[in-house]
Parts: sequence; C-alpha cells; structure tokens
Amino acid sequence: PRAPYIAYDQPVILIRGVRLVDGTGTPAREGMSVLIRDGRIAEVGPSAEVAAPDGAAIIDGAGKTLTPGLVLMHEHMFYPTGRANYGEMSFSFPRLYLAGGVTTMRTAGSMSPYADLNLRDSIAAGRTPGPDMDVTAPYLNGPGLPIVQVNALDGADDAERMVNYWAAEGATSYKTYMNITRAELARVVELAHARGQKVTGHLCSVTYREAAEAGIDNLEHGFFAATDFVADKQPDVCPGQQVGLAALAAVDPEGPEAQALIRLLIDRGVTLTSTLTIAETFTPGRPMAPEGALELLTPAVRAQYEQVFPLIQQNPDPASRGLLAQLMRLEREFAEAGGTLIAGTDPTGYGGVIPGFSSKRQLQLLVEAGFGFETAVQISTLNGARFMGRDAEVGSVAEGKRADLILFDGDPTTDPSAIDRMPYVFKAGVGYDTAVILRGLRGAVGLH
Repeated sequence: PRAPYIAYDQPVILIRGVRLVDGTGTPAREGMSVLIRDGRIAEVGPSAEVAAPDGAAIIDGAGKTLTPGLVLMHEHMFYPTGRANYGEMSFSFPRLYLAGGVTTMRTAGSMSPYADLNLRDSIAAGRTPGPDMDVTAPYLNGPGLPIVQVNALDGADDAERMVNYWAAEGATSYKTYMNITRAELARVVELAHARGQKVTGHLCSVTYREAAEAGIDNLEHGFFAATDFVADKQPDVCPGQQVGLAALAAVDPEGPEAQALIRLLIDRGVTLTSTLTIAETFTPGRPMAPEGALELLTPAVRAQYEQVFPLIQQNPDPASRGLLAQLMRLEREFAEAGGTLIAGTDPTGYGGVIPGFSSKRQLQLLVEAGFGFETAVQISTLNGARFMGRDAEVGSVAEGKRADLILFDGDPTTDPSAIDRMPYVFKAGVGYDTAVILRGLRGAVGLH
C-alpha cells in the first residue's frame, strides 16, 4: 500500500501547462510540460509538443510553477535542544527536508556521524524518505568550543588522524571550524584534495584570505564568519564572533577592502554558502519563525526559542541590527563580480531555523537580497549540484536527469509569498504531499 504522504507514484506522470523555472538561471517559461517516466525526466517542452502517453497520470500545472528539487549545502540532522546540546533528529529531519523541497543535501558538520552515515545509506536504499545526503565528517576544530559533542584537535597530525578515520568510515567532505589553526586547515585541505574530496569552513581563527590561500573549496555563511577586517587580528586566534561582526559591519561592500577580498576568493575558486536564514534569527526587527514551523517543536524546545527571540529583538547593537542587510549586500557584490554562491539553511543557533520551512525562507531571503527568483533557484539547485559533482543527475529540469521537482502554487517570480505554497515535492518521480508530512511531525523536533 502507498504511504499516506505519497500522492503520486505512477510510472508515467505528465505535469502539463506549467510555468517552468529550470534551475539554470534562465527566465521562467510559460506553458511548459514535463513528462516523468520511471523516475526520470523523459521530455521537457512547450505543452503543444509534449503528448500524454496512454495511462499517464496528468497533473494540471495551470497557475503553478515547477522548479528542480533543492540542493542545499549547509544542513544538519541535529537541532539545538538547550545548554549547548544538539539532539539528532534522524526521524523528523529527513522527512521535513523533503517537505521543504530539499531532494539533495550536504550536512555541514556532524554531531552524530554514524547516525548521519547510516541515515544516508537508508535513504539511498529507499528505506527512509528524505533527501540524498553528502555526509560531512565531525567538526574539525581546535580547543575552546563549549560543546561537549565536538572533539578538540591537537595539531596538524591529529587533524590528519581524524580525516583519515572519517574518510574510511564513509564521510565525503570535511568542515573546519572556528578555532582551527592554519597548519591544521592546510593539512585537512591537502588530505581531502588527495582523495578528490572538498573542504568547507565556518572560520574565525583563520581569515578568509588565509583559507583561500590554503586551497579551501568553500566558506560557510557568506561573509558572516570573515575576520579579515579585524584591525589587530592575531594569527590562529579567534577574536570572538562579536568582534568579527563589528568589523564586518563597518566595511563598505563596494569599498576597496571588501572588493579585494571578493576578488581573491573568486580568483582562488572559493564558493560561498549563503545561509541568510540563520543570520535572520540574530537580526533585530526580523519576523519570528511561522506558527507552522513552531508547531513542529516539542513544548520545551519551543519555549526556549520563544524566550530568546524577544531578547534578540531588544539588542541595541547597530552591528546586529544591520547584520542581515550587510550580508545580503556582500553576497550580491560577490555574485555580481562572478563568484559562485550556493545555499543552505543551518538549523542551529538558538532554534527557529526549522527544516521544511527554512528552505522556503532561504529562497525568499535571496529574493529580498536582490536576486531574481530564477537566480535564487539556480543558487539553491544547480550551483550546489555542480559543487558536489552531482549535476549530471540532479540540479536542473532537463531530459535524462532524475525527476526531482517542486510544484509551487502561484508565481514566485512575481510574488515571493508563493514560495511558501509548495504542495508537492517529487524525488525520483515519487510525488510527496508536503501537508501530510508536516501534519505527521507536529511536536517531533527536539525529540527524534
């Protein structure tokens, strides 16, 4: 019997007369049809040219918009449950990610690595509904982080030991973290690149410039974690996040300092991950997570979020007040100069970034940042697929690719609120009813 959250699982499905945003950044095309056969995209074209085969299930796409499934690059299977503890949400999160249109994802750091690896394999085998996962090893970080689940490195040899161990266990990418040294970072990059694998970082002790020169592939949170602009920055020492943010707030995105860093990152081929969703939660004046998202939390975790949110709103610090706008401007400058942005949501902080809702919000924030919807979709689909080397299979709506698709109600190219209306998500040609998934997971986040 078909699971209640599966709306379509026929071998042949025709989505007819839809507005298509194909993931390549090209303008939306009206009156298009997409034929799905055995889980793959068999035909894409104007509706008059795509015939419905006998027995095909037909979905009327009038007034709807079709995009590729999202390929998000800063995701986690854990959630902050209080007192610097992160609980693994291995039941709820894969389903919630799927309900938010995410069909492929990279975890950007792991607290329960074996859970992530086993979950990846279970999803790949079809036993668990969820996005395909690229699993990042546990955080590679120096001492000083007040999280008991994170190991502290003791030099470059220790970093090498960790990379070798987790590579053997099946991790396929690596995340360097706030208190790593340049020597440790350089060793991680060298080892990963020797395996044809990639390294990202949420840095502080190491500047973006130093990381780029060491060959890092990716930097997380846009420019949020850059300590390049701290006046008396000491080598291999994190000056503190607030110091870094104050320096970042004072920088002119169009000025020579920011532009020189942007140029270096582009010249070195460093990709930036936009995670505007997490930045929004620390920016006063921004809205609370929607009620539908809060309903997914256990009462204790919801109460924790609702206690902290008003405190953030009262923060008088001008750097905090301008944080989201500054990050948006810098990301736009980077992209306009030719840099590659990918997207993620990062469901951490003090909560409020909740899969199923946060992926839609990230698209809306990219649009608010000044990217057209088509470009926001490309950042969130094809760019991520290319970064992971999965673009032959996923990331755009093209014949031969896997049928990973999102059907939106309305026209998100002109109305960003339409992004919230995502009734169906297809992964490998199976159509999931997102409302049914969300309904079944109320009160689950913070528990399992």
